[in-house]
Amino acid sequence: MPPSSTDFTVRFWGVRGSIPAPGPETARYGGNTTCIEVRCGDRLMIFDAGTGIRAFGCHLAGQGPVDLDLFFTHTHYDHVAGLPFFAPAFDPRNKLRLWAGHLPPEQTIRSVLCDMMIAPLFPVPLAAFDHSCTFNDFECGVTLTPADGITLRTGPLNHPNRCCGYRVEFGGKALAIVTDTEHKPGGPDADVLDLARGADVMVYDGMYTDAAYPRHVGWGHSTWQEGCRVAEAAGVGRAVIFHHEPNHDDAFMDGIAAEAEAMRPGTLVAYEGMVITL
Repeated sequence: MPPSSTDFTVRFWGVRGSIPAPGPETARYGGNTTCIEVRCGDRLMIFDAGTGIRAFGCHLAGQGPVDLDLFFTHTHYDHVAGLPFFAPAFDPRNKLRLWAGHLPPEQTIRSVLCDMMIAPLFPVPLAAFDHSCTFNDFECGVTLTPADGITLRTGPLNHPNRCCGYRVEFGGKALAIVTDTEHKPGGPDADVLDLARGADVMVYDGMYTDAAYPRHVGWGHSTWQEGCRVAEAAGVGRAVIFHHEPNHDDAFMDGIAAEAEAMRPGTLVAYEGMVITL
């Protein structure tokens, strides 16, 4: 059944960080790296092109021509590795607009992806996408309007090589996507609070636990406990822990889910296939 003109949904196709973690120990939560599908009515947006986007592309390929916007938080490999295997990008009937706001002036999203899809790293060049894709760069901090009725606010996150967070507003609801960011000592990051304030749902970088974080200072990631604290400080409706550490198996993630529910009731741990309706 197609979505109604007012549906606002989020679906997770990849929830893991840093590197894929396939296998029976991660089967329930999933081992693919980050990819989030967001639908605002009949408008399709994708956030990040980790390995999870391959399965999403197979899903879309049987539905006829597609029209979508793909927004990158940044271009570390775990967030772009699935793009060369995204079937809709090879179909000239489709219209794909790719966006990035984290890059310095001397680089563009097209140039960075060209450097990834080049011999001897990959046998098919980015030019294979020329008939379906356009490439758009923006300055992180601006507000975009992907379509009538959709407002997309952007803001900087604290991560090596820079990263862009997003806030999607549609139909009186708001979704904050705050992944790959390292929290700062002394209280919540003001930029993160700005993106998350009053959001109905916040997807947050829960790569580490508070206990593990001191061994990873400077690596550019946060903790699931900090996600709960940010959600509370920002008045978020529901926090969703995301970008899971590849060594955290299903049993470990079950423990996080139980502790997060106790710390802030209603908090969810993302898994592949999870759908949330705002």
